[in-house]
Amino acid sequence: MNHKYSPAGNQTRAEMKNPEAQQDVSVSQGIRMMFYMMKPNETSFQTLEEVPDYVKKATPFFISLILLELVVSWIRKGKPPGRLDDALTSISAGVLSRLPSLFSRSIELTSYIYIWENYRLISLPWDSPWTWYLTFLGVDFGYYWFHRMAHEVNIMWAGHQTHHSSEAYNLSTALRQSVLQIYTSWVFYLPLAVFVPPSVFAVHLQFNLLYQFWIHTEVIDNLGPLELILNTPSHHRVHHGRNRYCIDKNYAGTLIIWDRIFGTFEAENKKVVYGLTHPINTFDAFKVQFHHLVYIWTTFWATPGFFNKFSVIFKGPGWGPGKPRLGLSEEIPEVTGKEVPYSSSASHLLRIYAVLQFALMLAFYEDTFADKAALSQFTLLLRVCFIILTLTSIGFLLDQRQDAAAVETSRCLVLLTLCRFGHLKPLIPSLSFVFEIFFSICIAFWGVRSVKQLASGLWK
Repeated sequence: MNHKYSPAGNQTRAEMKNPEAQQDVSVSQGIRMMFYMMKPNETSFQTLEEVPDYVKKATPFFISLILLELVVSWIRKGKPPGRLDDALTSISAGVLSRLPSLFSRSIELTSYIYIWENYRLISLPWDSPWTWYLTFLGVDFGYYWFHRMAHEVNIMWAGHQTHHSSEAYNLSTALRQSVLQIYTSWVFYLPLAVFVPPSVFAVHLQFNLLYQFWIHTEVIDNLGPLELILNTPSHHRVHHGRNRYCIDKNYAGTLIIWDRIFGTFEAENKKVVYGLTHPINTFDAFKVQFHHLVYIWTTFWATPGFFNKFSVIFKGPGWGPGKPRLGLSEEIPEVTGKEVPYSSSASHLLRIYAVLQFALMLAFYEDTFADKAALSQFTLLLRVCFIILTLTSIGFLLDQRQDAAAVETSRCLVLLTLCRFGHLKPLIPSLSFVFEIFFSICIAFWGVRSVKQLASGLWK
């Protein structure tokens, strides 16, 4: 079959040229979309072009809920829900995961549209509530199996482990997303493409992701009867635990019923200790993303035999020759509840500096997404490289690495160069002179630091 997914015939010419015209999200809708409480009649669209970028529009709601969690945690526990260094690393991972979308549509949608256009069996009505609810179940079911395989197949775990690498559990942890994960998750949604329109799928793909934001918190306890049906903070805390009873449990996206049906459910009982079973102890953005891929590579070549090498890639992360597919539970390190999370030794002044530079980077990041249609591919590439360099430098500073000063010197120099040639612009044009002076001072400060470190190394 060769069906074409074409734009709606009743769209006006202006609307087709400017899809944003129909993509406004009210405050009420913004709050409800975070909890999957939107109605079919307000989230049904005939074409993919009409579907709002709900994830992008959720940014102010992410920030608002994070601040609300901070206030509630201070009131209830007298302390913040997490640590600054960990939160910066989590948000850094989220930023990195979104950068590929500046250059192309996600593979999840591209592959889905291909199957829909060429192999669909039937076309369910895009404006039917039955289609909406069926897609809700279908996307959630697909997510359960993707998520489960992401824990049970080593090469898929190489992407998903990023999300589990935080030793904290708060709303910023939800933003710790993988760059690699999307390149394996798309397969699990393809069966829907033979009957569900792409526009309906795109809505639920986003809502399923947004729902999982608010469950990353410790300030919400048990939710009573809702615990039987929905994925809740309590259920998801278990999933993020490195206690033995938590491993490979509670894969749900929105509905916990899938775990209850397929035998992977575990209720929260003992104190949960968060993070990977073998903590990585770094704030380096690239190590957070790719360290397990490097581990697979070295293990692959060190393991003898073709079938064993194959198993290194496609069996569980804990597998080894002579072990079951998912490894041995007794080899998972026991937790005592007294574990001390890895924390930066950077001074308070350096942390303030890191936050300031991170905030400026976020402003450039948001500006880049807002103006991407007007920017050349070359400028987009330069901006992406600068964002990656900034995230790398901040990670080095927090880790107190020896080469942090040299990297930060280079980053500040790159920033001024990009501004000089028009690839970046100061957020407040009237303060451009102050902007240049500030970063010139930064170049001088970090440049002197790096020269001193180099001279000290030569003397040794």
